Amino acid sequence: MKPRVALGNIFTESNHLAGVNTTLADFERTELRRGPEVLDIRDGVVGGALGALEARGVETVPLLVASAYPGGILTEPCYLALKDEFIERLKAALPVGGVLAPLHGAAGVERIGDLEGDLLQAVRKVVGTDVPVVATLDCHAHVTRQMVENSDALLAWETYPHRDTFTTGERGANLLADIVDGKVRPVMAMAKAPVLVSGFKGNTDPPGAFAEIMTFAKSLESRGGVLSTSALLVHPHLDLPDMGGGGLVITDGEPETAARLANEIASMLWERRSDLETTGCKPGDAIERGRRVEGGPVLLLELSDCVGGGAAGDSVFALKALLDARLDESSLAMVVDPEAAAMCHQAGAGAAVTLRLGHKVDPRWGSPVEVPGVVEKLTDGRFIYTGGIWEGQFGEMGPSAKLRAGSVEILISTHPTYDWADEQYASMSMDTRDAKFIVVKNPMNYRIGYGGRFSEAIVLDTPGPTTAILQNIHYQRLAGPYFPKDRGVAGFQPALCMHATRKP
Repeated sequence: MKPRVALGNIFTESNHLAGVNTTLADFERTELRRGPEVLDIRDGVVGGALGALEARGVETVPLLVASAYPGGILTEPCYLALKDEFIERLKAALPVGGVLAPLHGAAGVERIGDLEGDLLQAVRKVVGTDVPVVATLDCHAHVTRQMVENSDALLAWETYPHRDTFTTGERGANLLADIVDGKVRPVMAMAKAPVLVSGFKGNTDPPGAFAEIMTFAKSLESRGGVLSTSALLVHPHLDLPDMGGGGLVITDGEPETAARLANEIASMLWERRSDLETTGCKPGDAIERGRRVEGGPVLLLELSDCVGGGAAGDSVFALKALLDARLDESSLAMVVDPEAAAMCHQAGAGAAVTLRLGHKVDPRWGSPVEVPGVVEKLTDGRFIYTGGIWEGQFGEMGPSAKLRAGSVEILISTHPTYDWADEQYASMSMDTRDAKFIVVKNPMNYRIGYGGRFSEAIVLDTPGPTTAILQNIHYQRLAGPYFPKDRGVAGFQPALCMHATRKP
């Protein structure tokens, strides 16, 4: 008889600094598949896992796949509704030989805190200690003791910008199949250093400090008895206790080796911490600097408003600076503003309008800017991603408009959407090839999405819930010391957490 493995997830990235919490409607708008619908997934981490389990002769019992764009922490009713359905489907699937959960690792819930730890604990209560539980994670996961103690193996993505979700699904599925078959007895060690890093410095492609750390971590997999290694940079816009990056190592029944190698990865992260710090400049200064750059485009990285990190996408600091500069060259900017998008649709294409744009969805960070312009295009806001973790899937900006204000073209959308490359701009006939300045709100994806197509990228120092200047964040739940707030820690030693559940 084929072994049976249950598969399902609740997948999103949360931001405690964002002003708009994630609700069930956000999952319904993005991806919510139940039972057999899960088996239709062909890409991403779930697609990779399904293919690998089939190749191993394992029967997959599909539970629930719920994913949403990054945003504020989940409301408690949203999480409990998804969790209850997940657990009820798992109970109905019993008996199973294992559980595979393709998670993110940096999701938070009102009152509960650690989503993944809470979900894995609930899974463990259902299946018991003898059924293996494996989860895959983003390499920006906040790996907690609760997650480690309630799983047999945690495996993180290896690339940022992310392009290995499919193969990580395969890795997780194959390791789970090996455990189910009795081929390996996993021992897991997570070692943490109190280091917080902006995604801007988290690239795994050389050059860069984290690229070197990741290369070192993955090189350890060539050693005998090592099943998996992960280098992690925690998502810095959470606000939870014991946050930090480090190393996670899984060995085949060798606890001392797992602990030693995990400590080596975490110690390397601590030693390179100063190389991982991000600085930026004010928008007006960035434009003056960009004007001196020959050719274009020059990317203005408004990282404090990164939808991919949980921001609302409604910041207009960069847009205001472009308007104030009164440039002759074409520039592109985007803003999430449901009210303004509706006004454009009501006025119609070709209409002259004056709008108050920005800082309405999450108004804590700034004030709207008044913009007179002409509505040049209206759409329903649907587009298809051409790469990244959402490749091939539809993006849903909702009713959207292109507004021209002098030389500046502004994309106004109803809903925030994760940005990979220039798909949103392209869907509105906004040409990124001829623009002098382009406002980009992602700290990493532009390196691939605009790869070879920009002259310079400048980090902006602006207020917002996903700021790359981490000294600007005042955490409430995270107690120090931690870098970059604290430059050094006397007698530093990685914090180690271990777990082994397989019997010899």
